[in-house]
Amino acid sequence: MNLDTRSLLLQEAEFLIRTRGYSAFSFADLAERAKIRKASVHHYFPTKEDLIVILVREYLVRFRAALEDIRQRRAGAGERLRAYAQLFLVGFEKGMLPLCGALSAERAALPESMRPMVEAFFQIHLDWLAGVLREGRAAGALRPDISPDRVALLLLSTLEGGTFVGWAMERKALVLGAFEAALGEIEASPPAQPKRRSTRMKA
Repeated sequence: MNLDTRSLLLQEAEFLIRTRGYSAFSFADLAERAKIRKASVHHYFPTKEDLIVILVREYLVRFRAALEDIRQRRAGAGERLRAYAQLFLVGFEKGMLPLCGALSAERAALPESMRPMVEAFFQIHLDWLAGVLREGRAAGALRPDISPDRVALLLLSTLEGGTFVGWAMERKALVLGAFEAALGEIEASPPAQPKRRSTRMKA
């Protein structure tokens, strides 16, 4: 599918942020990847701050849609949480970190206007996870003694950390390994099956 120039620039900027980092690329790098003149980049995005604000704002729209799609298409907490975890693997083969992790790693280098957006980005994750966890607890799919807010933070931290480890070691399995272990700890155990009484007659 052919992208219009603005969409292409946003796509390439996202790639650069998720592979190099926000502070490590310039409009010259972006122009080279998009195969246009640097002046044309400034036509669409006068400053790098304008670019990153629009990029994150539009990314969040897509991200919220992806979370809603998981809610609609997946049944039960376990399925929803595992589908959510798969979002962290999008772009892994291209060497891309999740956008939220890439931005948070460079929080000090981001424009001041971006810092509330990065915080809101993580809050979207946490609110969605806590909601799924509450529903799973109420349905009996998860342990009744879990704290949804605390477990939401645990799962998000596990996935973010797993992504950095897996990315550094180029091993995709590491991204979800710790997450599956954490999920196994909070899923409710299936009820024990009653032992069948023997019908054999004693001699």
